[in-house]
Amino acid sequence: MANNSISGEIPSNLSGCSKLTIVFMKRNQLTGEIPGFLGLLSNLEVLSLATNSLTGSIPPSPGNLSSLKKLFLAKNGLSGAIPKALGQLTNLASFSVVIKGFDIGANKIQVLQNNKIWGRIPDAIGNLINLEVLAASGNQLSDLSSNYLTGVLLIAVENPKNLGELYVSQNKLFDLLPNNLGSCMRLEKLFLDGNLFEGPIALSLGSLRGLMELDLSNNNLSGEVPKFLASFGSLQYLNLSFNDFEGMIPIEGVFKNATAAFVEGNNKLCGGIPELHLSKCNTKTSIKRSNTSLKLKIAIGFVILGVTLVFSFLLILRFRKKKEQPTATCAENSLLQLSYQSILRAATRFSLQNLVGSGSFGSVYKGILEESGVVIAIKVLNLLTHGAFRSFLVECEALRNIRHRNLVKVLTAISGVDYQGNDFKALVYEFMVNGSLEDWLHPSIDMNEQETMRNLNFFQRVNVAADVGHALESLRHHCDTPIIHCDLKPSNILIDEEMVGHISDFGLAKILSADRFNNYTTQSSSLGLKLLVMLHQRLYIFPGISSAIIAIIYIICDEFIAEYGMGSELSTKGDVYSYGILVLEMFTGKRPTNKMFKEGFNLHNFVVAALPE
Repeated sequence: MANNSISGEIPSNLSGCSKLTIVFMKRNQLTGEIPGFLGLLSNLEVLSLATNSLTGSIPPSPGNLSSLKKLFLAKNGLSGAIPKALGQLTNLASFSVVIKGFDIGANKIQVLQNNKIWGRIPDAIGNLINLEVLAASGNQLSDLSSNYLTGVLLIAVENPKNLGELYVSQNKLFDLLPNNLGSCMRLEKLFLDGNLFEGPIALSLGSLRGLMELDLSNNNLSGEVPKFLASFGSLQYLNLSFNDFEGMIPIEGVFKNATAAFVEGNNKLCGGIPELHLSKCNTKTSIKRSNTSLKLKIAIGFVILGVTLVFSFLLILRFRKKKEQPTATCAENSLLQLSYQSILRAATRFSLQNLVGSGSFGSVYKGILEESGVVIAIKVLNLLTHGAFRSFLVECEALRNIRHRNLVKVLTAISGVDYQGNDFKALVYEFMVNGSLEDWLHPSIDMNEQETMRNLNFFQRVNVAADVGHALESLRHHCDTPIIHCDLKPSNILIDEEMVGHISDFGLAKILSADRFNNYTTQSSSLGLKLLVMLHQRLYIFPGISSAIIAIIYIICDEFIAEYGMGSELSTKGDVYSYGILVLEMFTGKRPTNKMFKEGFNLHNFVVAALPE
């Protein structure tokens, strides 16, 4: 019942439909409050009432729906509190709601602890200008204490300058301490212990004059202990234990109290009060170490300079020989130079949260490059699967020299070993923010509500069909050797932020020799080709629409295309046939494998029957 103009209140007789498992009433004009009798639908798994005009508060009765997996209530006029009864829904995987005017009053403390919340803390949390304490431990969040957080700690502190306490203990955060922590001027308690932070303590922390408790223990921090910590008059607890700090410990401020300052596990520290049990500092040793460090830095500088000169010389030679010696692999022709470690970090160690799709030969992950912030797609080959290695080589060869607006751009290829010593091969692509054509044509129940509500209009479908047609034409006529894609389907058509279609996944592609291509193009398909030329001449005013119409007529009128589906020899006709099927699927919304197609009735016949006589 979704996407209609149903108005009025939710009918009460719905309460008798106890066997219902899915209720989709989104994008209508429903009014009134959410009725309590919905809690009687004991078998309900999906309830979507989003994008209506419902008002009032959420009743507690949906908390009785023990089988409920998805609950979508966003884009209404709801108000009040989220009922505690919803916490009983142990199977709930997706929950979308917007509470109008939701207010936690003067509490200023947001507690989300001990739930089953998972995922990333949203960037919009930076807009909570009055937030003083945020506690979300005991969940499965990719942030905050005792969760599964990995990666770099990024603090959006343009707005939450009232933040008083921050706990991200016992995670797997790495890299340097963020400099912008110093912008949290009202921070009183900062706990970063039990992570993998490295490098020195950020000098920006010197701005946190009101800090009362600071715990940086059990990390990989190094360098000298900053003297500004001794000047913090409010600091009552400081734990720097089990890091790699070095140098002299101050004896002022919090460091005067051995019960307030903890520095054990740092073997290179010296000095301080006797109660800290550190060795005495040797001034001569310090000077000697400083001189040694200076010499080492100078030596390293000369080494880097020499390597840079050699590399520059080799680079110049490579550019000079480029025209005479074309590159042999797509990895050598790539714009990016990435290592296994860099893409491992970019994709958060290939976590499930970053998984965007799986195919026959591997999985695709979303990643964010650390230095540039560029979003990429990483296809990791499963080399234990038969044909995966060949797929990698074919895709490299197919995409090595072709560049087209409607082909997914390969940024680089990676070949090496992983951290376990196993062979590792991956392809890095430009990331397409709007997913695949498959997602738009056939949204799955596992997708979130925003994704299931989107839809391609007629002209967008025409444009995507034309984009795919242009790409196929390029593969056939504008490559040194024609390329057959061999796997053209909606899931291999990706859509960028401008709704432009791109062909992807060349793992099954075939590269034809010139002789074979000429043989194929001179076979008895002249009638179909002449028809295509004639139609294109008549419809040249609307080239995008003509491409879609031509594809439909091509598949209906040219019998030789059907021969490909009956097992004829591989040729470029196969891609044209698949393109025709793709266009039919785009404009009918029916998969070729739909259950309605049986006993000789197929998608082809379905379209023929719908055409005017």
